[in-house]
Amino acid sequence: MRITQLLTEETIILDLKAGSKQEVLSELIGQLDRAGKLADPNLFQSDIQAREDQSTTGIGDGIAIPHAKSKAVKSPAIAFGRSLDGLDYESLDGQPAHLFFMIAATEGANDDHLEALSRLATFLMDSKFRDRMLAATTKQEVLQAVTDKESEVDGTGTEAADAGSTPQASGKKILAVTACPTGIAHTYMAAEKLNERAKERGIQLKVETNGSSGVKNRLTDAEIAEADAIIVAADTKVEMARFAGKPVIQTKVGKAIYETDDLLDRAIGGDAPEYKHDRTKEDANDGDSKGGFYKHLMNGVSNMLPFVVGGGILIAISFFWGINASDPASPDYNEFAAMLNTIGGGNAFFLMVPVLAGFIAMSIAERPGFAPGMIGGLIAITVTGVEEASGGSGFLGGLIAGFLAGYVTLLVKKAFSVLPDALEGLKPVLFFPVFSIAITGIIMMLVNPQLTKVYTAISSFLESLGGTNLVLVGLLLGGMMAIDMGGPVNKAAYTFGIAMLDAQNFNFMATVMAAGMVPPLGMAIATTLFKNKFTKPEREAGKTAYVLGACFITEGVIPFAAADPARVIPACVAGAATTGALVMLFDIGLRAPHGGIFVMGLVDGGITKVLFYALAIIGGAVITAIVAGLLKKKVAAAV
Repeated sequence: MRITQLLTEETIILDLKAGSKQEVLSELIGQLDRAGKLADPNLFQSDIQAREDQSTTGIGDGIAIPHAKSKAVKSPAIAFGRSLDGLDYESLDGQPAHLFFMIAATEGANDDHLEALSRLATFLMDSKFRDRMLAATTKQEVLQAVTDKESEVDGTGTEAADAGSTPQASGKKILAVTACPTGIAHTYMAAEKLNERAKERGIQLKVETNGSSGVKNRLTDAEIAEADAIIVAADTKVEMARFAGKPVIQTKVGKAIYETDDLLDRAIGGDAPEYKHDRTKEDANDGDSKGGFYKHLMNGVSNMLPFVVGGGILIAISFFWGINASDPASPDYNEFAAMLNTIGGGNAFFLMVPVLAGFIAMSIAERPGFAPGMIGGLIAITVTGVEEASGGSGFLGGLIAGFLAGYVTLLVKKAFSVLPDALEGLKPVLFFPVFSIAITGIIMMLVNPQLTKVYTAISSFLESLGGTNLVLVGLLLGGMMAIDMGGPVNKAAYTFGIAMLDAQNFNFMATVMAAGMVPPLGMAIATTLFKNKFTKPEREAGKTAYVLGACFITEGVIPFAAADPARVIPACVAGAATTGALVMLFDIGLRAPHGGIFVMGLVDGGITKVLFYALAIIGGAVITAIVAGLLKKKVAAAV
């Protein structure tokens, strides 16, 4: 596929009006949308922003390549924008950016599309090509520059990004691997730059690319064995075990683009530490030192959510027949309600804590950690030694069991790593489960009675709160739900709500759900009431935000927050905190942990409480809208 099938006159802006990075992104997304390339511009903006949050796509030399693979893209496309004056794009070299290529790839983009997108990335490493793009006076000249470059490359019969450099001189043999999260642009640009500089300097180099269309130019075992040094320039996981015992330089993919000579000098000069691959820790744990706790916790919570949501809603539905409808001794007994309650509470909710612990442990120690984690979580909710607290240590015990099982399993794996290779097959099916389950189980049985006392004390304390104290807790939880729109703080508040749901305290779940609905609803209302404060794309995003907010998808406010965080975030926090305080003040409980307006009828207390719950959400959303309207400035020519 030719690049000019993706980059067309309809997706080119020769003179960008933008004055900032966010404005560039919005302007290019708008151009793609007008060209009919996007199904949902707001979702695509969120995906583009998510890529920028990982690392800047301003690669230096006046170039920025924002890109994303997204289900919001109808057909793969490239948008080109140019700013002759340049603007600050947080580029790697700290210099203004002039040329902007926004790559929009579909989630299921085929190899032809991906090859074309990656080929453009390698072209931008050519300074003559960049000069032609800067000098172009018409859209046709831009497209002609691309066409000429493609013809030049096709004439050589090879693409530098997918092949190693031809050795120009004898000497050390260097290998490299490049990879970026999306595998579209930086992967191939880094490979091109390494190949280009190695060829100029007479260095023997072969580069493997880990891109969206798969691994290209894969390094063989023989090449790895003969290599003097290996450069791994990657922002995502690559296969590292094969490099054990070899000198390896690990760095970010952007370094290979902007600090190419430095990396090659280190490789040639022997400034590369020997890579030691710990077989007891798979590559998934390589980033454990930074953000590991949160990653493991979220792995447990995300896998537990289907049990919580499904079970919680089924329990709540069973109460339509009466609060005691599942009790055979009650005059309100209903067989179907009892069935729903058994499925939701007796089974789904019963598995909630063991599943949480199992997947936390699995995140830490991979598959061998799952069984001891599940057993530890089961012990947490069934074995207490505290007669008056038959519910065990609940969520708290599950968290501790998960992390305990994970790290115990790592120790067990480490201990058995000295066994001969002949016993390798017995480790995962015999040694690991027996010892990790036994150790985790014994420790949990010893500590769980004390954990139960702590968990019971915390639950009792929270249940004893009333009046002003409870309102302040609601204020805090509400603000947390809005501060980072689905980020760690938001997840912490939501996880706390789930923990209290497990402890049969339903006010906290009602609080975090109501507060989480407010940010997108509030900004949606703001786009309706204060149209002159929002651009046309933002007003369109407001329509989507109504739906997302109603469904309890707090992330629906991200496009607004990304464009103007200093004004949008305070407005969202003010509204969500108010809603949280009101829910606590009205003493509203909710057994369903998700669903937004679709589960409002399940609020404890009948229609009156439902109306108060709706009032709290609407009140917070209106506050967010008003604060946002007051803080935001008028948009020039808001049409």
